[in-house]
Amino acid sequence: MFFFGSLKKINSKEIGSIQLKKNITISFLAKGLGILINFLLVPITIAYVDQTKYGIWLTLASILTWLSFFDIGMGNGLRNKLTIAIALKEYNDAKKYVSTTYAILLAISLSIFIIFSFINPYIDWNNFLNIPSNIDENIHLLLLIVLGAFCIQFVVQLLNTVLTSIHEPATAEFVTFLGQVVLLITILILKYTVTGSLRVLVMTFSMVPVAVIFIAGIIFYNTKLKNIAPSFKSIDLGFAKHIFNVGAVFFFIQVGALILFQTDNIIIAKILGPESVTKFNIAYKLFSVIIIAFGIIMTPYWSAFTDAYARKDFEWIRNRIRHLRKIWLFTAFIIVPLLVISAKLLFKIWLGDMVKINNTLSIAMGSYAICYTCLALNCYFLNGIGKLRIQLLLYFPVIVTNIPLGIMLGKFWGIEGVVLSNIITFIFMNVVLWIQTDRILKDKAYGVWNL
Repeated sequence: MFFFGSLKKINSKEIGSIQLKKNITISFLAKGLGILINFLLVPITIAYVDQTKYGIWLTLASILTWLSFFDIGMGNGLRNKLTIAIALKEYNDAKKYVSTTYAILLAISLSIFIIFSFINPYIDWNNFLNIPSNIDENIHLLLLIVLGAFCIQFVVQLLNTVLTSIHEPATAEFVTFLGQVVLLITILILKYTVTGSLRVLVMTFSMVPVAVIFIAGIIFYNTKLKNIAPSFKSIDLGFAKHIFNVGAVFFFIQVGALILFQTDNIIIAKILGPESVTKFNIAYKLFSVIIIAFGIIMTPYWSAFTDAYARKDFEWIRNRIRHLRKIWLFTAFIIVPLLVISAKLLFKIWLGDMVKINNTLSIAMGSYAICYTCLALNCYFLNGIGKLRIQLLLYFPVIVTNIPLGIMLGKFWGIEGVVLSNIITFIFMNVVLWIQTDRILKDKAYGVWNL
């Protein structure tokens, strides 16, 4: 059944009771299996190379993630515009939004690759990333490989945005899960057939998931999404302005979010070394189970809030926010403390004696997960209804303070200090955004609170 036909018959309350439950259930299954695969990948990958080389890969991947903000907010802008167009049954406009966004991101990705290819040889990456002298890999070549894969992913991952916009995030999760399955199989084959190599590891992690989503895009746009498949004749730069009007604010928010979330690996690598990056990411991976689970619940709500807001179904929005806050409170005061208490045993079962994670880092990561999920709750709602100005204003002090605060606290308390810098920032943002959400729900948001 094609989704346009079903959307014509479903009102916002039915979307809440049928599609949301379906997406959350299927997403939990796909993401749960994906988490299991990610956990299996860590010891297998460390055994294939070693802890230091694995830390180098994680740091390289973090650097390239920074380039994702060059989409100038087009992905999130498309997400809101496409959802509204479909809610209002403007399907021809929906196709133009999709085609135009693909064209712009393709142009941006080509520009990024060309520019980086010229400046890459002149940067001393080994010194900048504090890479040990016994690592004889060509870091410039590795970064170029990762960048090439990233530029392809930069465009093709727009498929997930389109699927989420039409209230099918579970399908997007399945595509991601399939990429993880293929990646795990590939790493297992390499472990028993190819000598451990950082270059082979980088190529595998960079290219396999991209290849899967590329193939998935070809299949979907020739079947289920055929009516909104990108085409040259549907490219309309006039629509780019509409997307960018929303996307420009998302762009600056993305820059702030990248500085907040993606500088940790680089700071830790610089002041503590690549082995500490591995410890940080392993601890994060365990507690990311909480973040991912909460994200699964929240993901379909972004577009559902957009849809309900366009239909002026405010009572449904208020009920959903109250429900989500109860879930967050249960997560913060029951689930996270239980995970902190059992973390030492779980690390032992998972990794044996490969990597040691202390209790203070587990406590710090638990606090991080509590604050992060609260931020996600408020941001998904505000992003969905397009109330972005407060977030934009908040990220200015984040950009100015996060890196120096992380370096200062990291030097005093190690990895835990870097995590603490994020927690301090989260608390500040959460207080403000919680107030804004309440004002909007009570119809008392005036001035900047309603922008």
